[in-house]
Amino acid sequence: MEGASFGAGRAGAALDPVSFARRPQTLLRVASWVFSIAVFGPIVNEGYVNTDSGPELRCVFNGNAGACRFGVALGLGAFLACAAFLLLDVRFQQISSVRDRRRAVLLDLGFSGLWSFLWFVGFCFLTNQWQHTAPGPGTAQAGDAARAAIAFSFFSIFSWVALTVKALQRFRLGTDMSLFATEQLGAGAGQAYPGYPVGSGVEGTETYQSPPFTETLDTSPKGYQVPAY
Repeated sequence: MEGASFGAGRAGAALDPVSFARRPQTLLRVASWVFSIAVFGPIVNEGYVNTDSGPELRCVFNGNAGACRFGVALGLGAFLACAAFLLLDVRFQQISSVRDRRRAVLLDLGFSGLWSFLWFVGFCFLTNQWQHTAPGPGTAQAGDAARAAIAFSFFSIFSWVALTVKALQRFRLGTDMSLFATEQLGAGAGQAYPGYPVGSGVEGTETYQSPPFTETLDTSPKGYQVPAY
């Protein structure tokens, strides 16, 4: 893209909704947003079941309340982050400062990388706790919700890794200096160019040179006499 800065065009340019919706980065954010709902939603709705000894609720993942809390926090954080970064992508074209654009890309890169790692940890944690869960009526009832949370945790690893790669590509793209070409030309337009040095108008004999390939013809060569008839 000509005049591109960190993957976006010139500041103030109109945003095309169709092209924006088709961007891989936008599709990845929407997919990650849906995956996050599919993780914390089942845990909140069906992740807590009654114990066999009484009406007390316990986490379906081996009775470990920390597993349920971690899954909900991870999914809810990803849900809010996807919405915030999607809004930032919409407004990114309007950011005129290159420094602010760089900070936004670095924030996207750091958060995406962190959440990719946390999704991997969450997937391993939930899978381990589910494998150690004792079978029972409550476990069978909430089994689909637990398996859905584990599956979409696994899918979220790849979607957030892809977002990290896209943010890294934008950061490496950097800034095209043609963005500032107009400003530089405009600033230099009012400055006069230095003229050629003007001499005094008097040429010295020392500096004079005869034209090349010319010879001085002697009209009266020595030793020649005109014959008399």
